[in-house]
Amino acid sequence: MQAQHHSGILVVDKPPNMSSAQVVAKVKRLLNAKKAGHTGTLDPFAEGVLVCCINEATRLARFLLAGNKTYAASLKLGVETDTQDSTGTVIATRTVTGFAEAKIRSIVQHFVGSIEQQPPIFSALKHKGTPLYKLARQGRPVQKPARRIHIFKIKILEINLPLIHLEVSCSAGTYIRTLCADIGKQLGCGGHLLALKRTQSSGFTLQQAISLPQLEKQALTGEVNGSLISMRDALTYMPECRAGQKLVKKIRYGQPIRKTDMDLERLSEDLIEDGTHLKVVDANETLLAVLQYKKNQDKLAYACVLQNSTI
Repeated sequence: MQAQHHSGILVVDKPPNMSSAQVVAKVKRLLNAKKAGHTGTLDPFAEGVLVCCINEATRLARFLLAGNKTYAASLKLGVETDTQDSTGTVIATRTVTGFAEAKIRSIVQHFVGSIEQQPPIFSALKHKGTPLYKLARQGRPVQKPARRIHIFKIKILEINLPLIHLEVSCSAGTYIRTLCADIGKQLGCGGHLLALKRTQSSGFTLQQAISLPQLEKQALTGEVNGSLISMRDALTYMPECRAGQKLVKKIRYGQPIRKTDMDLERLSEDLIEDGTHLKVVDANETLLAVLQYKKNQDKLAYACVLQNSTI
């Protein structure tokens, strides 16, 4: 494929037994991209939505990292592992009997809402520059402090003991394997995450995702850029302003942008919250910049300026 270096978002259906970094490296090669990155890692054994930013779209990653996620997860009760998932060493087993469905549903729902969650010692979080999982494998585990996360919804899809199949909608930074281990502890029998599929991330869904074999075929036929989502369309949650020629010129030259330069009336300025990011597009709906709105300031701060934002 000829080097075209288009920019945009590619939603990949990550296969199991492959790291997120390996997926990104393959995507980068297939698209002949100069730069590529993702907006939230998946463990190697997990599968599903991996949002990849291509070329200039890597500059938008920070606006997508904090997006909410949805997962399909299988919890296996009665078996605890050191990694809290199926890849770890079994550290305890207990018999799973006598659990009424009502009790299971009640305990599961206790985890819905804003809760404190202890990050697992086998994770990509770093301690003094070293990933925790490396320290744990060296026999030097480091336990990070609990942090606040939000579980928006847990839907029990099926109970077939010792398995419980769940759908979890949560904030970024939530560890589903820790959630499964904690549910097992509350039930008194322990448990671990047996399988995991991410079905939604930052508004991107599994229905939009392309598999790596499909991407390889498109790369061979030169159709791969048809799978890219434009940078403008990637930021669906942001209010949008259309720039006239005067504003386009100001943005291109990095000149100060005042509220009077923007068509804020169309956005109902009274409803724009302090600190909101606004995306600015030109007449061709090409993303030019992301600006931050402050109620008590006349100027809007530049959060990101795109130099070559077409796909």
